[in-house]
Amino acid sequence: MSPFLSDQGQPIGFPIPDWEPSRPPAREVMKGQYCRLEPLNLDKHSRELYSAISSDQDGASWTYLAYGPFESFEDYHHWLSGCLKSDPLFFAIRPICVGRVLGLASYVNIDLLNGCIEVGHLYFSERFKRTPAATEAMYLMMRHAFDLGFRRYSWKCDSLNAASRAAAERLGLSYEGVFRNAKVYNGRNRDTAWFAAIDSEWPALRKAFETWLNPSNFDEAGNQRKRLSDLTAPILKERG
Repeated sequence: MSPFLSDQGQPIGFPIPDWEPSRPPAREVMKGQYCRLEPLNLDKHSRELYSAISSDQDGASWTYLAYGPFESFEDYHHWLSGCLKSDPLFFAIRPICVGRVLGLASYVNIDLLNGCIEVGHLYFSERFKRTPAATEAMYLMMRHAFDLGFRRYSWKCDSLNAASRAAAERLGLSYEGVFRNAKVYNGRNRDTAWFAAIDSEWPALRKAFETWLNPSNFDEAGNQRKRLSDLTAPILKERG
């Protein structure tokens, strides 16, 4: 029960007297130790991205996306062109050790007035998955959002997408429930699972990420000494 009451004695949310709308994310490079997030540029990124998605031979990476796989570069280029005309702010992800773009991510449902933002349209090539650079890319996007004054950073996925659900919790986003019959895509129903982190949790999450990403957390063979999921587990409010 909320400790705050209206003049009529009804429970209400806690006050935010100095609230100002969040600042919008900019088309700027975000650089970490292991990767760079570059604002999507068709001339610069489309060929490298198509090469990255072409390595997905069985199509499993597209199962829970509402688009793809793409049969030709022209089809993919056309889809990318549309990405630059809508609300999402897309970034191409370039692992520094590789030098080529191997992933894509975006900010979506950007709500400056209420300080809410979502990460979406994630595509990581097989070579990019399960690497420190992939984790760092998600950290950089989360850090940038909270630095801009957002209060809520969310992640949504098909409720049947076990890998996405596990990834969200590993990154410290708490499970918030399922919206049933939320979408129709690819000719089938989607129940959507919701995960999120909020600004009060960010300092602890940031410490967890920076501990995990520190080079000292990896041995000479590149194996992690501490698991990120162990570092973020105490921060989760609920698992799903």
